[in-house]
Amino acid sequence: MLKCREATRLMSEAQDRELESGEHLSLRLHLMTCRGCRAYRRQMDFLRAACRAFPGKPDEAAGDEESGKAR
Repeated sequence: MLKCREATRLMSEAQDRELESGEHLSLRLHLMTCRGCRAYRRQMDFLRAACRAFPGKPDEAAGDEESGKAR
């Protein structure tokens, strides 16, 4: 069974890559029994949705700051 530290690492990695079947199964089993990790996952999902909903592209904002343009 995964420990919480391993489960949170897998949840983070799942944002960037598809988990292998064994990793996915281990994570699902852990989430069924761990309320803290389920809450962590909900928080991650909320933050990801909030970031996606934020208007503008990060590259554009960084480019404007570097060239001295104000918004």
